[in-house]
Amino acid sequence: MALREILVVPNPVLKQVSTPVETVDDDLRKLMDDMLETMYAAPGIGLAAIQVGVPKQVIVMDLARQDEEPQPRYFVNPEILWASEETAPYEEGCLSIPEIYDEVERPAKVKLRYLDYNGKEVVEEAEGLYAVCIQHEMDHLKGVLFIDYLSRLKRDRAVAKVKKQAKAA
Repeated sequence: MALREILVVPNPVLKQVSTPVETVDDDLRKLMDDMLETMYAAPGIGLAAIQVGVPKQVIVMDLARQDEEPQPRYFVNPEILWASEETAPYEEGCLSIPEIYDEVERPAKVKLRYLDYNGKEVVEEAEGLYAVCIQHEMDHLKGVLFIDYLSRLKRDRAVAKVKKQAKAA
C-alpha cells in the first residue's frame, strides 16, 4: 500500500466526472488499498478515487470510531436506487477542502447498489452518518463538492481560505 496525494480545491480534476469501472481486478484492489491507507492517514472517513486524481467510480469509507476496530468498506460503481423525501442536515467536511465545515441538507435514507472489494454486487439501505457519507462521496464521482451546496459567498470564502492555507504551508 502507498499513500497518495489528496487533491484540494481549486484543482480542476476535482470537477471531473468519474467513469464506471469495467472489472474489479488486482489493480483496482491496489488502488482501493492505497486510497484506504491515504484516508486513514489524512485522517478522514471517506475518500473518492477522483480525490487522488483517478477519475474512476470508486469510494472507500470507514465509519468506525477511534476506539473501535476498523471497518473498511469499498464501493465500486455505486448508484442510488432510492432516496427518502425526508431530509436531514449534517455538518460536513472534506479532505479536499481542509478545515472547512458547513451544514448540508441531504436525503435522510438512501438505497444503494454497488460492487464490493471482490466485485460482488451489494444492495443495501443507508441512514444516519452512513447515508450522509455515501452521498457526499458519490457527489465527488459527479464532480460535485459539498461546498457546491452552499451560497456563492460561502463557497468563494472556503476556496479562498484553502488557497491561503496552501500558500502558508
